[in-house]
Amino acid sequence: MTTLPAALYARWQRESLGPATAFEGQGTPPERWLQQIWRHQRLRRGELRGLDGRSVQVLHPGFWNRGPGPDFQRAVIQFAEEPPVSGDVEIDVGVGGWRGHGHDRNVRYAEVVLHVVWDSPARDLRPPVLALAPFLEAPLAELAPWLDGEAIPELPAPTLGQCCAPLAKLSAAQLTGLLNQAAQVRLERKAGEFARRARQAGWNSALWEGLFTALGYRHNTWPMRRLAEVLGEANRLGGGNPMLGEALLLGLAGLLPAQLPAGDNAAYVRQLWEIWWRERDTWAAHALPASLWQFGGLRPANHPQRRLALAARWMADGALPESIVRWLETPAADHFAESLANRLTPRIEEAGFWSHHWTLRSPRLAKPQSLLGLPRLTDLALNVVLPWLHARAVAGGNVGLIAEITRRHFAWPAGEDNAVLKLARARLFGAARPRLPRTAAAQQGLLQITRDFCNRADALCTGCRFPELVRGLPAASAPAMDTA
Repeated sequence: MTTLPAALYARWQRESLGPATAFEGQGTPPERWLQQIWRHQRLRRGELRGLDGRSVQVLHPGFWNRGPGPDFQRAVIQFAEEPPVSGDVEIDVGVGGWRGHGHDRNVRYAEVVLHVVWDSPARDLRPPVLALAPFLEAPLAELAPWLDGEAIPELPAPTLGQCCAPLAKLSAAQLTGLLNQAAQVRLERKAGEFARRARQAGWNSALWEGLFTALGYRHNTWPMRRLAEVLGEANRLGGGNPMLGEALLLGLAGLLPAQLPAGDNAAYVRQLWEIWWRERDTWAAHALPASLWQFGGLRPANHPQRRLALAARWMADGALPESIVRWLETPAADHFAESLANRLTPRIEEAGFWSHHWTLRSPRLAKPQSLLGLPRLTDLALNVVLPWLHARAVAGGNVGLIAEITRRHFAWPAGEDNAVLKLARARLFGAARPRLPRTAAAQQGLLQITRDFCNRADALCTGCRFPELVRGLPAASAPAMDTA
């Protein structure tokens, strides 16, 4: 059996990222980097200030527009103490791009409320201008590898990759090892993001922001994250009463129905409103416009009202961060996934109203439904809990905990399949059927390879080094994939 050298994939990644790895913060970054900095909000968000001196709060960065018109649409921005405004955001390297590109004469740009640039000495410009350079969450040289690879969100067209043939020649051990090394890179990258955020906001805030963002999924990540930012280092919301915390979260989110629903839901909504009426003057300055939320294409279980009800129960006793740390420190053999589920999933009786309703308006369900299913638990574990714990363990130099986190990461059962994974398998393996472990780590490794290499090349794999690197591995006596 031919095994892989240790940390081979990490070396491939470093050697293949190209010029971005050598960026030392000199000169002006390309506009596509600025778009990704804005899209992912890799900024010290609590410190933003426009060139006119006003503070800037990004309640929602907008939706990335790949067609004609402003780069981001339907953003929600608050300047100083003024009411939030909804509109578009245009990204240019410099202020001169506004007139130089003809945006000032183009009706498509009439709704732009913020012009985002890299840096500028100008003042009092219209539309208002925000320079990103002073507000990055980390030095540009540190963000450069991510910006040149991980930030690119879309896969190329679904054509057979040039790496398909050399990958088919690897043994099962080689292919598993390669995916696991890529998964390790992905875990460490996510942990690094938590460490950077913790330097700005503290460990508990970093955890809550990660949990809330994950509950938003791809539709509502930004309003969820904003709620977590408002709560800050809060360990306890609602004084131990989940319904009080629920009313506060739903009120802050602007998701309490303006009119009482019909049927037996009305009594529950009335109780929530009675709580929010007493509290909203205290929180009104932080309340979000209801227009921030996206409901199209949502599964009922992912409705933000239901997800905030879950978060309220997490925050009721004020001990979730400590509980997650204890989960790691408690020997769990092979039952660690079940053990985490017990800590994150309220019992049916604790969920109350939400055991039998998807939303505040939906009819009563015939069978009770858990507030947290297994697929979402896997998402939270792989994207939030394990990376956050890894970052803390690295910061504390705790080698034993790092090893246990790594063990649980690689033993976690596979999560739900999705369109991204299906496309990645089609591109890398074609019609072949790789014999891989049914683990979440194998899925994570596949996603990381796709982002490091496929997403940085076109559909014809132009300039991609991955096929060449795979061909350079020792030949396997038994291939990992059936090609029949």
